[in-house]
Amino acid sequence: MNWRDHITVDPEICHGKACFSGTRVLVTTVLDNLAAGLDVDDVVASYPSVSREAVRAALCYAAALANERVVTLQQ
Repeated sequence: MNWRDHITVDPEICHGKACFSGTRVLVTTVLDNLAAGLDVDDVVASYPSVSREAVRAALCYAAALANERVVTLQQ
């Protein structure tokens, strides 16, 4: 999966923080919910504009950041 298909950074949206394409839902919000114990279905129910694939993209994004390398957000 290419997480860049679901996650965008735009200085005009959410102060330039990573969010899901076409939404104002922050990636960190979804990751925080998953870390708190919610499952994917709970997250999708809470944020209907975020698909199951987008939640998976958030995990891929977090994994890429955790690799201790520079991650380019531009395609």
